[in-house]
Amino acid sequence: MGNSKKGANNTYWGNVKEALGSLSQGLGISVKHLWQARNRRQEHGISQENYFAQNTGRFTVQYPKESMPVPDNGRYRLHNEIDDCIVCDKCAKICPVNCIDIEPVRAVDDLGQTSDGTPKRIHAAKFDIDMAKCCFCGLCTTVCPTECLTMTKAYDFSTFDIEEHNYSFSEMTPLQILDARQKLEAKQQEAAAAKAAAKPATGASAKAAGGAATATGARPRPTIKKGPKLPNKPKPPQDPTA
Repeated sequence: MGNSKKGANNTYWGNVKEALGSLSQGLGISVKHLWQARNRRQEHGISQENYFAQNTGRFTVQYPKESMPVPDNGRYRLHNEIDDCIVCDKCAKICPVNCIDIEPVRAVDDLGQTSDGTPKRIHAAKFDIDMAKCCFCGLCTTVCPTECLTMTKAYDFSTFDIEEHNYSFSEMTPLQILDARQKLEAKQQEAAAAKAAAKPATGASAKAAGGAATATGARPRPTIKKGPKLPNKPKPPQDPTA
């Protein structure tokens, strides 16, 4: 009976000793981190070589006042520099999720040039990008001939309304769009009228040229008429003994 009681006491004090040792070890680690938190860790981009070199110090970011640096080649929110856009529609065609909506209107006059010297001949009546549909593949930025469509470093653009993810880059007003369409329709009607007026003039000039050739004594060019197609001649029967 006495041995069992002595063994229980040893187990009890052994557990107390183990608990105090574990508690002191945990408190020591906490005090060590608190002492190292006097200084703040420097902010380094993940592309830098010393990104994992500094493993001590305070690293909490006071978001949204502060933000960590992001890579230059990251895929984040799209942006279109509309002054350099030639409305070629390549980005909308290659987009796998159809998040780019473009409405082009051909211009009557020259609209100038982009920053790389490419001529602009089409109005961007509508250029919308729905970032709620975007899969961040980057294909639209690859095919852009003027490099006006890029992905920015803005990675946090969360909103309470999903419609706010639709970004419009067109700078034309409804009145400017209507004026551009009316000018294009007027030019198309003018071109159609000029084409219709040129057809009878061409026939009259051909008749006048024929009359002038007859008056000068030149022999008119004969016209050859094709006769009826003759039936094929039957083949003579072959001699079976030959």
